[in-house]
Formats: sequence, structure tokens, C-alpha cells
Amino acid sequence: MAEPPTGRAKGCALAKLIQRLGFVQIDSINTVARAHHMILHARRQSYRPRNLAPLLDRDRAIFEHWTHDAAVIPTEFYPYWHLRCARDADTLGARWRKARPEGFEDKTQPVLDHIRTHGPASSSEVGKGEGRTSGGWWEWHPSKTALEYLWRSGALAVTRREGFRKIYDLAENVIPAQHLAHRPTVAETIDWACNAALDRLGFATSGEIAAFWAKATAAEAKDWVARGLASGALREIDIEGADGSLRRSVARPGIADAAESAPRPPARMRVLSPFDPALRDRARAERLFGFHYRIEVFTPAAKRVYGYYVFPLLEGDRLVGRIDMKADRRAGVLNVTALWPEHGVRWSDARFARLEAELDRIARFAGLEEVRLPAGPLIADALS
Repeated sequence: MAEPPTGRAKGCALAKLIQRLGFVQIDSINTVARAHHMILHARRQSYRPRNLAPLLDRDRAIFEHWTHDAAVIPTEFYPYWHLRCARDADTLGARWRKARPEGFEDKTQPVLDHIRTHGPASSSEVGKGEGRTSGGWWEWHPSKTALEYLWRSGALAVTRREGFRKIYDLAENVIPAQHLAHRPTVAETIDWACNAALDRLGFATSGEIAAFWAKATAAEAKDWVARGLASGALREIDIEGADGSLRRSVARPGIADAAESAPRPPARMRVLSPFDPALRDRARAERLFGFHYRIEVFTPAAKRVYGYYVFPLLEGDRLVGRIDMKADRRAGVLNVTALWPEHGVRWSDARFARLEAELDRIARFAGLEEVRLPAGPLIADALS
């Protein structure tokens, strides 16, 4: 987040941004804009949701698969997902036999045959005659389960999206041949995953390294760290948390010099997605910044501390509050419900002005014409 959020946000420039992040999490909730679009807009104010799809369905510069959750990932990383696919084939098969509709494994070959014969398909185009009610995305009839299993285990890939619906095709029709054919060993994959995670985290515990891609196991990451310390490729450092406590982590030997020369984040206000990479590891964010965040989508309304889908606010390198807002697309209005400052953060007129400027940018990004604040006090009376 240290770069100014300016510059191009499409084509090669957008692909390079995703490469630097490593992945961008996909989420279906669309109170203002979906998480993947919010994540990219926070880093490039010129980004618009229409900019992402061509990287997937035309340029094949990104692909969809799983890290800790569904994500778009640079296609050049695909060879290191062969291990994930192989492990998912085993673990999901065992898990879904218990948790998904019976008989999904009997549908994998018919689903593959359907796609080979008829071309790319969504979940609504397979499993004709299988029991379903509304046909919503949450309804996993056996053939939909087979589609997801074939995608997660590598036989299929997402070729495009229609709305938010995934359209699947054979992996060889989606993933460029050189990436599909390259199969690193397990050791090479773990080494890549741990190195790439640390490159993006800067410093981390072995558990945080393992969790970044959710690819290496905790034991594999711990062994990688031990080898790095023994060889001198890594060093141990103590990181001070928001409460003053120290946490032993590892980093590259040159981290002190890199920190000295790192640019300061821009002072402007930015609205973050709850799934932003800066906050994805909730425990790390709380330890480093004192920012406790729990999404309350599945919390009954009467028990919510904040709101259904509340957005963190970043100013410079500090999380200064969180805001509840929702797009009324029919009226063209971004409705702001409430603002909660973080403990110890005073909201001056200048800070409010920076928030208003960011809300105007968010409204334009979401295709809305107006920002509407509550008639009463903006700052909510709630624990923060």
C-alpha cells in the first residue's frame, strides 16, 4: 500500500499489480463492489470492474483457483498449483463424500464428456434432471459438485464469468501449454511458495508463511524456515506489535536497509475491502496494528457490533476507522450509514474532508452519482 494509488489499471499494468500482490481474493458480496474490485481500486484509483475480465478470458494472464479462498492468480504461477490440485483431489474427495450430495464422483466423467462435446459450461448446463430448487449458486447438485471438484483438482479451469457465474472448460483450453506442462517437484513448489510469501509479507512467522497461499503445510513451512536460517538466507528478528509485545519472525538479511529506503504510504484516505491482503490475516493485522476485525455477515443483526459488511479505513499507514455503507444502484446513491473511529483516533475536519474525497472516488468507481450521509450524527455510538 506504499505506492500512490495512481497510474494505469488495465492490461499489462493491472497484471503486474496482481503479480506483486500474489493473488486477489474473489467474493460474491456486492454491497458497494465485489471484494476483488475493491482491492484493486484501493491501489489504483483509475481501476474499474470491467478492466479485470479481459485478463482472464482474453489474455489468459490470470487464472482462478484457490489460495485460502477463491482468487485470481497470475497464470505464470500456475505450475505451482499442480501440487495444490493433487492435494485437493485427495482431501476434497474424502470431505465432500460426507458433506456434498451423494454420487458426485459418478458425475465427473459425464461432466467431462459434456464439456468435451458441447464446450464450456456452467453449473446450470450440467446435471439436467438432478434435483434442484431455485438454482442459486449455493445449491450443489451432484453435477455442480463434480464441476467444482474437477476445477479444484485441475482437470477443468474457469474460462470466463457471466455475471458472477463461473464458466468451466477443459484446463488445456484455458491454461497456456507451457504453464500446464511445467510440473515442479513438491520440494520446488514448497520452496517457491515460501519464498514468494515472504517476499510479499516482508517478515513473518512460519505459520504466516504457510497461510499466505495455503499451499505449504505448517510443517513444510517450518522446515523451510529452519533450512533458511541454517544457510543464512533468513535471519530471525523481533517485531514489536501494537501492544508493545515482541514476536519472533524471520526475514531476509537486508530487511533493515529495505525498511529504511521504503517509501512512506500516501496520506490520503482509502476504503479497504474486508478481504484486502493487508487485512486477510486477521490475527496478524490485530497484532501489528491493533485492528480487531470480524466480518458480521453471518451474525444476526441484533448481535452485530458494527454492521453487515463494514469497510476498514486506511489513512497513510494507519487504520483510522471503519464505515458502513451500501450502494442504492437504482437511485444512483452511495448511502453511508455510520462511521466508527478507531480507539485513540481523533476525527478532525481535515480527516473528514479526506474521507469525503474518498467517498466521492468510491461512488464514481461504483457507477453512482451521489454520496448520501445520514441525517443524524455520522459517528456511531458503538465500541470500536
